[in-house]
Amino acid sequence: MCAFGPNEPIGNDVMKLFKRIRNDLVYIVGIGTALIRVMLTARKRTRTFADVVEELAGRFGGRPALFSDSETLSYQDLDQRANRYGRWALANGIAKGDTVCLLMHNRPEFVAIWVGITRVGGVVGLLNTNLSGAALAHCVNIVSPKHVIVAADLAEAFSSAEPLLTCAPEVWSHGGPEGRRRSIDSAVAALDGNPIDRGDRPELILEDRCLYVYTSGTTGLPKAANVNHYRVLAAMEAFSAVMGVRTDDRMYNCLPLYHTSGGVIAVCACLREGASVFIREKFSARQFWDDVVEHDCTLFQYIGELCRYLVNAPVHPLERSHRLRLCCGNGLRPDIWNTFADRFGIREIREFYAATEGNVVLFNFDNTPGAVGRAPRWAKFIFPLEIIRVDDNGERPQRGADGFCQKCEAGEVGEVVSRILISPLKPGQRFDGYSDRSQTEKKILRDAFEPGDMWFRSGDLMRHDARGNFFFVDRLGDTFRWKGENVATSEVAELIHTFDSVREANVYGVAIAGHDGKAGMAAMVAGEDFDMAAFHRHVHKSLSPYARPLFLRLQREIASTSTFKQRKVDLVREGFDPALITDPLYFDEAASGAYIRLDEALYQRILSGELRL
Repeated sequence: MCAFGPNEPIGNDVMKLFKRIRNDLVYIVGIGTALIRVMLTARKRTRTFADVVEELAGRFGGRPALFSDSETLSYQDLDQRANRYGRWALANGIAKGDTVCLLMHNRPEFVAIWVGITRVGGVVGLLNTNLSGAALAHCVNIVSPKHVIVAADLAEAFSSAEPLLTCAPEVWSHGGPEGRRRSIDSAVAALDGNPIDRGDRPELILEDRCLYVYTSGTTGLPKAANVNHYRVLAAMEAFSAVMGVRTDDRMYNCLPLYHTSGGVIAVCACLREGASVFIREKFSARQFWDDVVEHDCTLFQYIGELCRYLVNAPVHPLERSHRLRLCCGNGLRPDIWNTFADRFGIREIREFYAATEGNVVLFNFDNTPGAVGRAPRWAKFIFPLEIIRVDDNGERPQRGADGFCQKCEAGEVGEVVSRILISPLKPGQRFDGYSDRSQTEKKILRDAFEPGDMWFRSGDLMRHDARGNFFFVDRLGDTFRWKGENVATSEVAELIHTFDSVREANVYGVAIAGHDGKAGMAAMVAGEDFDMAAFHRHVHKSLSPYARPLFLRLQREIASTSTFKQRKVDLVREGFDPALITDPLYFDEAASGAYIRLDEALYQRILSGELRL
């Protein structure tokens, strides 16, 4: 009998059925393994990640744990370094719950510092190394640390924030010569690296705070998200299972250690299994494949923007000579998913969705292109999340005649929310919020589907299909995401308004073909004495690279609504296209270090990718 012709549709249906069954089995095994590990961890309420590091040192000893081009820490080294920092914290008055802030670029020592301080009950605030001035001072002020550890190469950035501090921490220098600040290097070197007696350490439980990880959230300045010991261990257990980490694996990690993906997921998931983590200070598309091949890496922790950079880069002679077996991360957009996998021969991609402070976690186990994860209806008891309808501004959920929120149908776009539960049986559904309680309350949706219930508002727009695959659409509210960082438009506008001749500014994000996220753009009304060169210096001095408006639009007036809210819909739609805009447009050109006039020719060079942004 012919295998084609009339039988072909039946064969296709059978293949689709088998694929669905396979995907369901892959999902059940993957999510089941992760959940079992997390549940077992939750039962050991007094075991923290610092304890795990101590156990791993006994098992793996001299095996490399964390290494870079300049330093290597074995499992034993990591544990001993952590003990020295723990003793330093105790000797300098750090009691359970006290905060130490850390401002340091990526390096193995970074992990040893926070592990050691948290081992003795301290809480470590992981400061963003791109910040300076008022933004950095704000991040320090909101957690009121007793001490701040500053890497020598970031001393200037911290000095710009110091006059704005409302607290009075003792500042320690790391990695530089002894100067006006005390050297933590010499202080730690004089301390014992042997285990710290249990009697000298406070008793810690999983609910105790471990880290502050900063997030720009949906509005305002960065917020300090509370990360307790449970969340660190849960990330370790879940992601080691999701990636199937083996002892012989090597992770390539160029993501910032001050963020959860680079500093917790990539590191902790690998250390659990005795694997090694190569740490690069920052991503380089030119150096990436040389590093991966030279250091024999088998895993890669990504954000989608890095994958796009690699796809857009010229062919590298080693781009298919690697041993990468799996990449794990978030933000890999559908338009480059298959290109990335096919060009570089990546067999497995583990896209996930999660937020540092949130209680929503989704995993894509079956390589469905563009899906951030899956939550079938039959798994809702495990992942109590919904997509709800929101108003046109995204500020309020739409409620029906009964007063409750409305759930989106398959294919319909809405905001992802996840139920908040305070239960020892579901510790992952907690929402511990931020250091600022008022900011925490803004993320809670009450009486959503029944009186008294509470749900975490993710601030993310998504849609789902009939099989429970979730697809990211956009961010809600006044934010844009550029260079892997969320930026609050209100923060940028506030800074712009401090420039004397700017009368009004409306900040928003604009999409650029071939780039992930949205770049910052500011529509401004300025006085006749407006000095573009001085404004450029002002922006570059005061804002992080990813927050600076890449484009300017000078207007006679800023359009507003009847309630005096600035209108952004038309501005976002028009973007920076000179064919649609009669207002003067400017582009922040890196080569000239100035805002230059944006015309059609320059517009086309940007779209073609000729100019690297």
